[in-house]
Amino acid sequence: MKAPIKKTSKPVPSSNWKKIQATIPPPQPVANRKPYIHRKRKGEALETTASSPEALKKTKKIKVEANVVAIPDKENLWFGDDLDEKDLQLAYGSSRQLKLDEKERKKAVVQSMDAVQGKGAQLGKFVAIDCEMVGVGRDGVDSALARVSIVNYNGAVLMDKYVQPQERVTDYRTHVSGIEPKHLGEGAITFKEAQAEVADIIKGRVLIGHAVNNDLKALMLDHPALFLRDTSRYKPFRKLASGRTPSLKTLVQKVLEFNIQSGSHSSVEDARFTMLLYRKVKDEWEKSFGSRAVSNQKKLAAKESNRTLKVTKETETIKQTVKEEPVSDSDDDSEDDSDSD
Repeated sequence: MKAPIKKTSKPVPSSNWKKIQATIPPPQPVANRKPYIHRKRKGEALETTASSPEALKKTKKIKVEANVVAIPDKENLWFGDDLDEKDLQLAYGSSRQLKLDEKERKKAVVQSMDAVQGKGAQLGKFVAIDCEMVGVGRDGVDSALARVSIVNYNGAVLMDKYVQPQERVTDYRTHVSGIEPKHLGEGAITFKEAQAEVADIIKGRVLIGHAVNNDLKALMLDHPALFLRDTSRYKPFRKLASGRTPSLKTLVQKVLEFNIQSGSHSSVEDARFTMLLYRKVKDEWEKSFGSRAVSNQKKLAAKESNRTLKVTKETETIKQTVKEEPVSDSDDDSEDDSDSD
């Protein structure tokens, strides 16, 4: 009968292992070890750290932007005929670069509008309007006109005035309107002055605006329907919003590929990009009215022009009559006669 095997708490190394162990060099201290190379993962910068556990815990992962893949040539893609440059940029480029390109394009467009001079900066057949409002009344729920801007067909500014509200302002809505108390001080014009100036500019002209009836309502003005072009009501634009009323920001993004109203609004910027929207679809939009509407527009414009000319002539006649009419001295004569008696 074999004797039972005694169990030991620690395994005994074999003679072969003892021979191999004798050839292994002793471990080096941590300070003498070579630095551990931390291989970068996606989104991390390459770092060299000590291999001690304490040092590895303190290692910071520095995030870096992923490398932009080179955009291939459309001719090298079998489906290239179905793509445009923007599609390729979206697929292979970075969103940051796209934003930079958009900002540069927008900056160039605005600079070209600012540079318009001479005949291009004059009042023409087409004008675009936009107004900024402030809150009046209890809790600032009601709106009052605080700024009005009008640009011509080329985006040149024809009018940009701050307007003193007729009621006390209870909410300047600065985060949206950009209006501050300083804007409505001494430099602002009265409501009646703004109303008269706008009426004079838009008379007999095609007026473009986004929800333009709201601007006219704020100014308490009317304008012939034949001369109104509302980008919020144009059917092809409404299709972009699934039949709903699109915001100006949405239309500019989808049609012109620009971003506006990133912060507080600017009535000049809104009027300019509303005009650009109209110019983008001008030919199709005007054709939709038909030849009869165009003829009526011309007749109405001629009627407005004749009315203005008639009022001007009557005003000049009155001024001339007042200037030439002699001063009456009948009162002096009566006094002289009484003295002679």
